[in-house]
Amino acid sequence: MKNRAQMSGKDKKTAATAVQRDATVPPVSPQGDAHLIRLHQELVGLFAHLNRLRDELAAIKNPAIEDLHFSRTGSQLQEIVTATERATNTIMESVEKNEELVTALRAQVGTPEQGEILDRISANNFAVLEACSFQDITGQRVNKVIKFVAHVEGRIDALCEIWGRDGIAGVPVNGGDTRSEDEKLLRGPSLKKEGVSQKDIDALFD
Repeated sequence: MKNRAQMSGKDKKTAATAVQRDATVPPVSPQGDAHLIRLHQELVGLFAHLNRLRDELAAIKNPAIEDLHFSRTGSQLQEIVTATERATNTIMESVEKNEELVTALRAQVGTPEQGEILDRISANNFAVLEACSFQDITGQRVNKVIKFVAHVEGRIDALCEIWGRDGIAGVPVNGGDTRSEDEKLLRGPSLKKEGVSQKDIDALFD
């Protein structure tokens, strides 16, 4: 073993570096161990939250029940607006026809009492027409909801794109289809161009 006098310049430099390293790197303290444990716990918790986020995205994008597909929500709301508008137009047209009949009947009434009855009928017709204005307000509000749903769907699609669509598609959805056998037979109301039309049903009896 070389003594200090026999050490070469290279050996002295290596020894000095080792002493300097030992002097500048403090030993790991118990407090440092606690910080590492805390960091490990936080990482495990973050990983668990990410897994839950993945599961929730999968449940939204690939629900066990077809009617719960998020992408169908906007279409269902649009069908509400369309059906309400159609029904409102039918009501208004029928009331207008009733008012024409009342006008024609006025020429044939013989007493003031009968005229008062026709006046009340006309007032009721007018009240119905006023009430039909709900369709316009309702349509505006539902259209706002449709835009919001489309916005949320876009953000969910963006999250799925970041995560990876293949990874989301392969996640099993908890819960499954919990409907009864009778509930599974219920398939309506169908969206436009879906399901069986009344024309198809009538053709079965021809």
